[in-house]
Amino acid sequence: MTPVLTNGPEDATATILLAHGAGAGMDHEWMTTMAEALAARKLRVVRFEFPYMHARRGGRRPGPDRMPKLLACYREVYAAQRAPVFLAGKSMGGRAATMLADEVVCAGAIAFGYPFHPPGRPETLRTAHLQTIKTHTLIVQGERDTFGGRGEVASYGLAKTVQFCWLEDGDHSLKPRRRSGFTHEGHLATAADAAATFCAALTC
Repeated sequence: MTPVLTNGPEDATATILLAHGAGAGMDHEWMTTMAEALAARKLRVVRFEFPYMHARRGGRRPGPDRMPKLLACYREVYAAQRAPVFLAGKSMGGRAATMLADEVVCAGAIAFGYPFHPPGRPETLRTAHLQTIKTHTLIVQGERDTFGGRGEVASYGLAKTVQFCWLEDGDHSLKPRRRSGFTHEGHLATAADAAATFCAALTC
């Protein structure tokens, strides 16, 4: 059975399934902070662990599973939730969320730091499904994200169902540089606000 962690009220108006990124599990500091921030905004948040990450806890060090296995795990956790459900994730988890969204007909999809391409390889795009996605999708992205910054993304021709919350000077974890005048805590709060507003608009 897939391990899960739950935050927020059981009687929340919506549930967010929050998948982790490639390099850190569901209890990573970033994941915990975001889950608690969303729960504070009266959303129920369910974090879960992909199979390869769970295996690491047993002492093995496998790399990320291939996308079909990630999606099968995500699909299993989704099936155990009650509607309305928003699929969400950090980086790789956000990519999986957006790839599964149309299939399961969820309430919406949210990606925090979408990996549009590997760093330094802008020609290797992961955007094909985002050009035709029917599910309303929010991408919260740092303006200087090396996986796809603001200047690049404008040229990708994404579907009109995709909207953005851009965080000034934010990196792939939404963290700004100190000299920018912004803080990581502030950007994470803004990200949580944007996600909560997005969910509210689709469940009212």
